[in-house]
Amino acid sequence: MGASEGLVIAVPKGRILKELLPVMQRAGIEPESAFHDDDARQLRFSTNVEGLEIVRVRSFDVATFVAFGGAQLGVAGSDVLMEFDYPEIYAPVDLDLGHCRLSVAEPTALADSDDPSRWSHVRIATKYPEVTKRHFAARGVQAEVIKLSGAMELAPSLGLCRRIVDLVSTGSTLKANDLVEVEHIADISSRLIVNRAALKTRPEEVGAWVERFREAVHAA
Repeated sequence: MGASEGLVIAVPKGRILKELLPVMQRAGIEPESAFHDDDARQLRFSTNVEGLEIVRVRSFDVATFVAFGGAQLGVAGSDVLMEFDYPEIYAPVDLDLGHCRLSVAEPTALADSDDPSRWSHVRIATKYPEVTKRHFAARGVQAEVIKLSGAMELAPSLGLCRRIVDLVSTGSTLKANDLVEVEHIADISSRLIVNRAALKTRPEEVGAWVERFREAVHAA
């Protein structure tokens, strides 16, 4: 079954998916058994709803699948939406899960004497280059951004830069790498996202799922 024949919802792999499953269940979606099998290699799954499939992809790719029409609906963090800022995406429902924050962090020793309000130029390691550039541009700070896909916490200790921008939940990873938050950029949560063209051309189908997810969040 292709995307043109039914609806596809893209969901992220990892921690958020575990939080998302109860919401999906309250919305009436039960994936096939292989979806819950950690050893299964497939990425596309049927559900108990005729005409609805699930694809499981990397969190950063969910927005791209939805923006370009590979999926009509998806679940993405607001960090991803901020980074890509696709005009093709509408995010009508905050799912109230995946809560964390996007922050600037630096070594504890540096933070003891540092004053972020006095920065004029910074070198930053992050997987959010666009968000980082916009944040510092709004402050009038010139930002030299080094894009990394992970392990940002290593960058200061290995001399790539003095500061990073990354997601922070409990702060334990920062603490383990002798880093501390020094600036808050945004609070993050996961959103139900929709392809705008699909909502326009298939308003009853897509709109009904938006309402079901909204009700599922309220039911929690």
